[in-house]
Amino acid sequence: MAKHPKPEEIVAKLRQADVLISQGQSVSDAIRAIGVSSVTYYRWRREFGGLKSDQVRRMKDLETENQRLRKAIADLTLDKLILQEASRGNF
Repeated sequence: MAKHPKPEEIVAKLRQADVLISQGQSVSDAIRAIGVSSVTYYRWRREFGGLKSDQVRRMKDLETENQRLRKAIADLTLDKLILQEASRGNF
């Protein structure tokens, strides 16, 4: 199973590809040099292209916090529904 690079590593690889391209290499040669498929490169470029590594880290932290908060809301909503049913005597 392939290891999934961290967002900071992805940004570094994209930056490395940008440097190679600016030095005159073709995009396909630069993609090959950073060791990913062209599909992966363009997916990374779409997702992380305009971000700096600290922004990527912050975005991932916010996504994690968002997931945690969504779960907490779901749990509280379920608790509320259970209590409403119990207060009506519908055990």
